[in-house]
Amino acid sequence: MSKTSPAAMEATIRRYFEACNAADHDALMSCFTADAVHYFPPGLPDIPWRGAETIAHKWIWCVENLGSQWTIEKILCSSTAPEAVIEWTHWKRKQGTALRGDEWYVFDTESGRIKEIRAYYAAPADPSVRICELVAFDYEKRGYHLSHK
Repeated sequence: MSKTSPAAMEATIRRYFEACNAADHDALMSCFTADAVHYFPPGLPDIPWRGAETIAHKWIWCVENLGSQWTIEKILCSSTAPEAVIEWTHWKRKQGTALRGDEWYVFDTESGRIKEIRAYYAAPADPSVRICELVAFDYEKRGYHLSHK
C-alpha cells in the first residue's frame, strides 16, 4: 500500500486526531513533516503554525487549557492526489462550547506525513453562540456527534 493511498491518508488523519485528544507530543510529531504548516482563518494569535514542533505544542496547550477534544465527522481521501478533506468538531469542554469546520490536508508523498493543513470554520467564532456551527443544518439527522462522548 502506498504511503498516500486513501487508506493510508485516512489512517494518518485518525492517528493525528487520537494524538491531539491524548495531548501526545511524540505521536503528534510522527504525523507531520518537520516543516509542516497549519493555516487558520483570521482571529487566532500567531498563525499560521509553522513546523511540527509548533503544531504539537499548540494542540497540547489547547487540551490542557481549553479542555479541547476533537471528533472526526467525515473523511474524503483522494485516489489521484496526496490530499484529503475532513469535517470535524472541536469540543472546548472547559468553555462549554464547540466549533465545527473542515480541513484540507496535503501529504508528503515520500513519508506519508502531513505537510499542510488548511482549516475552514463553519462560521466565524461568535462568543455569544455555545456551539459554532452551520445555521439550520440538521447535524443530528446527518449522524454528527452532538456531544464529546
